[in-house]
Amino acid sequence: MENKTKDAGTAKIEIDGKTYDMPVLSGTHGPNVVDVRKFYAQSGQFTFDPGFTSTASCESQITFINGEEGVLLHRGYPIGQLAAQATFPEVCYLILNGELPSKSELSTFNDEIKQHTLLHTQLDRFFDGFRRDSHPMAMLTGTVGAMASFYPGAMDSEDPEERRLASIRLIAKMPTLCARILKYNLGQKFVDPRNDLSYAENFLNMCFSVTAEDYKVDPKIAKAMDRFFILHADHEQNASTSTVRLAGSSGAHPFAAVAAGVACLWGPSHGGANEACLNMLHEIGTVDRIPEFIEKAKDKSDPFRLMGFGHRVYKNYDPRATVMRESAHEVLDLLGLKDQPILKVAMELERIALEDEYFAEKKLYPNVDFYSGIILDAIGFPKQMFTVLFSLARTVGWIAQLNEMLVDPTQRIGRPRQIYTGAAMRDYVPMDQR
Repeated sequence: MENKTKDAGTAKIEIDGKTYDMPVLSGTHGPNVVDVRKFYAQSGQFTFDPGFTSTASCESQITFINGEEGVLLHRGYPIGQLAAQATFPEVCYLILNGELPSKSELSTFNDEIKQHTLLHTQLDRFFDGFRRDSHPMAMLTGTVGAMASFYPGAMDSEDPEERRLASIRLIAKMPTLCARILKYNLGQKFVDPRNDLSYAENFLNMCFSVTAEDYKVDPKIAKAMDRFFILHADHEQNASTSTVRLAGSSGAHPFAAVAAGVACLWGPSHGGANEACLNMLHEIGTVDRIPEFIEKAKDKSDPFRLMGFGHRVYKNYDPRATVMRESAHEVLDLLGLKDQPILKVAMELERIALEDEYFAEKKLYPNVDFYSGIILDAIGFPKQMFTVLFSLARTVGWIAQLNEMLVDPTQRIGRPRQIYTGAAMRDYVPMDQR
């Protein structure tokens, strides 16, 4: 990957009367960064940044976020434009290749994905090893990692064609794998992919069709699903993406690196947020109980937190939430579900959050997780499947970020440092003297 940072001056760090000059670099958008790569070699000291919230771990050309202004760009294109006008495969092509595809390029890309949607029949037997009520994310973590055993050639990260093929395989097979996980939980037969359907339609068909009756995918539901995928395709250097990069930096198989990302996404503070949001809506239960929970949320001594509001990065309205809100209302209208108690709670909470001074002051706007949980629940997905669907959408971002890292000459195996605060050096004490 060609380095595109620019020289933006020098930062001076003074320690014990000695000054160290550190280069300052600038990118296309966003704050400048102080390059501390040589700081340890020059000074013998580390920098300290728990959670890496003030540290740029890499140079990337894929996604840009400005949390203060509520901006999300994929390869320079605003997320709102992509969600409104593009399809998910089109966005996948963009994220992987850097440019929007022509009509023929997109057609070829779609055809190639359809050639790789089937799973090896032996992989279906893996499910027999799981309990029927296994959490879907446990099954996804295991089966994505297991797929590495079927494609040993993908270990050759030096070969651009192997990297490209691994990317296509992951994007193509993830919907089939995720649909099988749902079917396994439900105790229903697996449904194979159909090449006459679009990416989103095919996934919904594999999830909800049964042999006993015909199933027709509603175009509006398919559009909502496609938008969900687009809005979750990539999100810069978040926890799961950083995990994929870290795992891949050791030279691990790309499917194993993505399995590590799946495991990280499982956490309720990351991909599990939309499931936690729906759990909260069920806990509130009815509209008349909302004031009670609003007061609990405002009480600093109360452990209760309103899930689905605010974002660690966005200090403005989450740009994905704007599009997801529109989809949520479309889906609820289409399915005639606006009268359900749980959705009445969601809509009233949304109204309060957009009007209440407390929410505005704390910048607790409804985020993408708030609306996506509502949509997925309305479509018919069990809440424990929500993070699996997030993983499906995020796969393209993970593999694009991994590929970018593999060709970046400045990247090496990840090795964070620490401040050691344990016991000082001491001598071993024999057992009879303790």
